[in-house]
Amino acid sequence: MCSPAVINDVQREFSRRRFITATTLGTAGAMIVSHSAGAQQSPVRLPKGFRTVHDLTHTFSPRLPVYPLFTPVRIRQRFDYQKDGFFANEVTFDEHTGTHMDAPLHFIAGGLSADRLPADRLIAPLAVVSIAARAAKDPDTLVTVDDLLAWEKRHGRVPPGAVVAMHSGWDMKDTSHTPGFSEEAARFLVDRRDIVGVGVDTLSLDAAVAKKFVAHLAFLGAGKYGVELLANLGAVPAAGATMILGAPKHEGASGGPVRALAVA
Repeated sequence: MCSPAVINDVQREFSRRRFITATTLGTAGAMIVSHSAGAQQSPVRLPKGFRTVHDLTHTFSPRLPVYPLFTPVRIRQRFDYQKDGFFANEVTFDEHTGTHMDAPLHFIAGGLSADRLPADRLIAPLAVVSIAARAAKDPDTLVTVDDLLAWEKRHGRVPPGAVVAMHSGWDMKDTSHTPGFSEEAARFLVDRRDIVGVGVDTLSLDAAVAKKFVAHLAFLGAGKYGVELLANLGAVPAAGATMILGAPKHEGASGGPVRALAVA
């Protein structure tokens, strides 16, 4: 999400737009999932052959940076080998923590919850657009339409059904200045390209200094998903890899932690 510097604006924006609260999430989730609980989805076939697997997921731990309105991850041991005969932890966290998905429902009333996203959208061609060199000098920089067109000049048109990921080199840097997608780039991707989602290596699809959720609203409003706080994008080929998401599937999910992989 956005930085502590704009937290008051964020809270007012949440209130004004009546974004998801615990109560409304439960109500919306119940309404949405009641129509499709237990529905079987068609099997998905992997692309033929791959040699390398890149783990794009940060280890889920209390050390993860979190959006200021959310509670940091808490992990405590609940069961012990000696006392109970087995080991298990209790893990407490907000949905939008760690490497995680934003489902359309996160910002759009009546949007798809994560548990209702078709499985075939969770395996997608991955286009990695790097702005790392520019972000090293300007942490408030944005992915622009020119960046997307420059990527296409080198690698060809963004593949149908792709996830387009921003590599800024900013993953795990907890700061009030982080890059994001510009509104123009977001609308270009949803209006003129056939994508299923987008990703960033920061806490938010929007830049941290953004006063409004322009990228979130453009992407999620078009039924696309976002994946935030991705890791290791710098090791993934700019083109030719495939993303595989182990997405959350709890009822009425506005999002949740994912296991994100790229195979190439």
